[in-house]
Amino acid sequence: MHLLNIITITSAGLMVGNELSVSAFVNPALRRLQHGPRAQALSVLARSLGRGMPVWYGLCLALIALESFLHLHQAALVPLLIAAALWVGAIALSIGALVPINNRIASLNTAAPAQGWERDHRKWDALHRVRILLLMLALLIVFNALVA
Repeated sequence: MHLLNIITITSAGLMVGNELSVSAFVNPALRRLQHGPRAQALSVLARSLGRGMPVWYGLCLALIALESFLHLHQAALVPLLIAAALWVGAIALSIGALVPINNRIASLNTAAPAQGWERDHRKWDALHRVRILLLMLALLIVFNALVA
């Protein structure tokens, strides 16, 4: 296996793992907090992840696109293009639906959170699960294309 394949699989795998951990562990733990501390924690996490994740998403997409280019005349091309399309879908879902909610949560006045912030977070969490499914499927396809 080439170094680029390892970097691509590792980067995408770590991203999927990070997104899965937010949904499976972080958010359920935060739901056990009182409203004030939960709003404060979510606001901090939304700002922090909101800065770093777009770069990581773009890097992973660029790596998958590079892998697609390097496998132009090989059997791995079609699966890599499908994985890239799924990744683009996850990015589109993020920009169109998740980022606006994340921005509202990031800008919460944690001393007196706005009405509906918990509903926003539940909606974000549900949409986030769809994004995770897209990313997991893309990762499995990338792995299969580059390792098989």
